[in-house]
Amino acid sequence: MIRLKDVEMEYDNGTKAIRGINLTIEDGEFVFLVGPSGSGKSTIIKLLTGEIEPTVGRIMINGFSANNISERQIPLMRRTIGVIFQDFRLIEKKTVYDNLAFVMRAVGVGPKEIHKRIPYVLQLVGLLDKSGRHPTELSGGEQQRVAIARALVNNPSTIIADEPTGNLDPDRSLELMNLLVKINKLGTTVVVVTHEKDLVDRFGKRVVTIDSGHVINDSVGGYVGGRIHGQA
Repeated sequence: MIRLKDVEMEYDNGTKAIRGINLTIEDGEFVFLVGPSGSGKSTIIKLLTGEIEPTVGRIMINGFSANNISERQIPLMRRTIGVIFQDFRLIEKKTVYDNLAFVMRAVGVGPKEIHKRIPYVLQLVGLLDKSGRHPTELSGGEQQRVAIARALVNNPSTIIADEPTGNLDPDRSLELMNLLVKINKLGTTVVVVTHEKDLVDRFGKRVVTIDSGHVINDSVGGYVGGRIHGQA
């Protein structure tokens, strides 16, 4: 479970990115996080991944308190969260298999578990036959699926996808979202940050709308009034 309680975030330059947000995401939920540019969505991601700490308020992430977590516990907390980036961030000189193995070794997973887990995850995302390819040999949609596999490979309880369809055409975007829904149905909590209205409306999931650092709407079904508040 993820819980933000009276969270505020002010950067060193005086920018108030988050202003008193209260938000709870239960285990197994699928949530879209939407809002105009500069609304605070990126700051929320950084708070959830432990990259930054809130100025005010409390954050609980999958049983860990982000406010008073020890250095030793930070890697354990981060293992519960898999992050999917818009720009993929794959290592071009490594094969698909080695990109995933690298992430597993980084958290201390042994060779036996790596050998067992990677084929399962690649099959889940439909890329088992591409394990020996390099990222440059794959299409954009395939690279994004590798990024999803990398986020899943350490078996996190939560996946956070930051504008995951930003570099994909509409067909690939829909394919990707269907894959995230499939992953969610297997029990993983999924949080998708996006500005793509059509995708949000199509899936009828919970939508949390952020604007100027505030939650302005939290409902199921689509955008506020058919659009993101403050954005055409």
